[in-house]
Amino acid sequence: MKRVVLDCDPGIDDTLALIYLAALHHEGSVELEAVTTTSGNVEATQCAVNAAWVLAQCGLRTISLAAGMANPLVLPLTTTPETHGETGLGYVSAPARHVENDWDMLWCDAIERGTDDLHLVVTGPLTNLAAFRRLHPSHFAQLKHITVMGGAIDYPGNTTDTAEWNFWVDPHAASEVFALTAVPITLCSLGVTERMVLTPETLATAIDALGPAPIARDLGEILRFYFEFHELENLGYVAQVHDLLTTMVALGTVLFDAPSTTISVHSDDDDHRGTSAIVSGRANACVVARADVDAAHREFVRACGVHARFFGGSADLDATRHARAED
Repeated sequence: MKRVVLDCDPGIDDTLALIYLAALHHEGSVELEAVTTTSGNVEATQCAVNAAWVLAQCGLRTISLAAGMANPLVLPLTTTPETHGETGLGYVSAPARHVENDWDMLWCDAIERGTDDLHLVVTGPLTNLAAFRRLHPSHFAQLKHITVMGGAIDYPGNTTDTAEWNFWVDPHAASEVFALTAVPITLCSLGVTERMVLTPETLATAIDALGPAPIARDLGEILRFYFEFHELENLGYVAQVHDLLTTMVALGTVLFDAPSTTISVHSDDDDHRGTSAIVSGRANACVVARADVDAAHREFVRACGVHARFFGGSADLDATRHARAED
């Protein structure tokens, strides 16, 4: 079974990634070992509050969770309330709660259990990943499966003409991680993730599939903010859900092509802050060039059905778990 640590900044599309991972955890196809947060869409502590609430609405109240680094490595933090709402969940607000901060210990614990089956998925800025390398270099060196949502490789940026949001928020972290990682990182950049688009119709299908799952009551209002943002950006009344596709790529639940290459991220040049580019040198990334987006939509609806069975108490889910356990 694949084990997952999700490092995220919920954030509306991170919320969909959490819903998806919770479904796979329920059916026994993955173990969601821990969720940590970094400052990006909103502050790291608020992101952790959001993640805890989403997991609870998905029936997972005991997943280890902690807030990570409060600020980028060098630059002041910039958040994006215009994209994800004041608290990160669109028109929904998660109830306040106490959040632990020993995020790096959660990573260490997961790594010490073994890394052959451990998948670290990073859907926010790379601040925690870079900080972890500094704090625990021997543990960092053991990571074998890292998937990152970020960058705009040979593709227009969504924050500046050339830079994607996660890399722009903390360009020093992104630059450091790709310069120093020993194992190529699977990178889902905008050229692929912007193709994963929800419409009101596809969202309605997912909500219907969720059935009695509590998260279904709020998902429409969470996504409505995102639809309106994209419409204001002249992209149509749609929602690009980068982090959901990235999570599927990380777990291999959709087909994709990701040739190896070498990328570099600008960190100290204000005019090119967060810009990622292919350069010569030792391969440090497998950049996803193509993914089966149609299959990704079907997979998300299927996962939503897992939630419906979980909250409906269906024996079908027990049978699914049993079958997964025997695989």
